Amino acid sequence: MQKKTLVLGASENPSRYSNIAINRLAGYKHPVVAIGRRAGNVAGVNIETNTPQWEGIDTVTLYLNPRNQEPYYDYILSLKPKRVIFNPGTENDAFEERLREQGIVAQEACTLVLLSTGQY
Repeated sequence: MQKKTLVLGASENPSRYSNIAINRLAGYKHPVVAIGRRAGNVAGVNIETNTPQWEGIDTVTLYLNPRNQEPYYDYILSLKPKRVIFNPGTENDAFEERLREQGIVAQEACTLVLLSTGQY
């Protein structure tokens, strides 16, 4: 099943996990949108620097540390995703609790591992 995914903290740098995630998600045929500090393109996915109101976001996968997540709290909630994945180093108890209060699954996991093990 395809899950439209927002990669938050996207980078054109091929050594960054967000870049690898965009490539893998696209390889598994998941529709991908991305937001980063700088505009760019990875695997045909444009990296936006603003906060578009995309429709149908199933999953938000975070590649931002907790402090850098704060400006995106209300934005992420406005997208009404089914889940938010907190990749290693992005764990954020306060935001995870806020998501759960809104009925959104907060999952501490690695997107790359979930994809490679068929658990995405």
